[in-house]
Amino acid sequence: MSDAPYEQILVEQRGDVVVLTLNRPQKLNAWTRQMMSELAQAVRAANDDDTVGAVVVTGAGRGFCAGADIGQQFAPALGDGAPAQAEEPAAGDWVRLCRESKPLVAAINGPAIGVGLTMVLPFDQLVAAEGAKLSARFVKMGLVPELASSHFLVARCGWGAASWLAMSGTTILADEAARLRLVDRVVPPEALMDEAMAIAGELAGNPGPQVRMVKELLTQNAHEPDLALVQQRELAALDIATKTPEHREAVNAFLERRPPRFRPGAE
Repeated sequence: MSDAPYEQILVEQRGDVVVLTLNRPQKLNAWTRQMMSELAQAVRAANDDDTVGAVVVTGAGRGFCAGADIGQQFAPALGDGAPAQAEEPAAGDWVRLCRESKPLVAAINGPAIGVGLTMVLPFDQLVAAEGAKLSARFVKMGLVPELASSHFLVARCGWGAASWLAMSGTTILADEAARLRLVDRVVPPEALMDEAMAIAGELAGNPGPQVRMVKELLTQNAHEPDLALVQQRELAALDIATKTPEHREAVNAFLERRPPRFRPGAE
């Protein structure tokens, strides 16, 4: 990946996985529009890099992302008597980018509050450190959920848990988040990055075009009641997949009893 001049995130490539670190530790990585813009730019760069198979997002210091930077986001408008603007907190269409991207893994190392939580709900895997705090607390700020989180909360947790999380604005710890299926795995803090990297590495080891087609099928079909349409989409994708070099490489590797090589530099 190219070294873009980022100011609020860090970018590091480890093998075929890129690690993006939210880097405002003095403010628990509180969200800003610049941070989101840089994060979206870095994800797009990873998607365009053939040597990258997956992306891990984590936070510097004690926090993952403690929500929006209230001073930057709302205080200026309120200070001059103007109402705060209800703007979608995304650089372009963040949710679409996440669902069309290479695999995304969140390594939630500390508080993930408000947009700090909803920004990663469209990711493929959420791994949290024991003791991490999570909250969709928009209602407590006189706001409502965004970034399609009113969809993803229900998709992840079910109706009752999603209703409780969104309407109470309560804060829960990682263990309860796992019980509610808000996150996928909980590990000790010292094991967080190893676990996230292992998950990302396993996903990155699969053929990139097919992984992204699978993501598209999951996005389209998760709530599709027409099973004939579900199968139609799958068959269309399958027809494309069978004609790709990745499929040929997988078959040849199987017949030759060797690991497949799906990416430049892979061994």
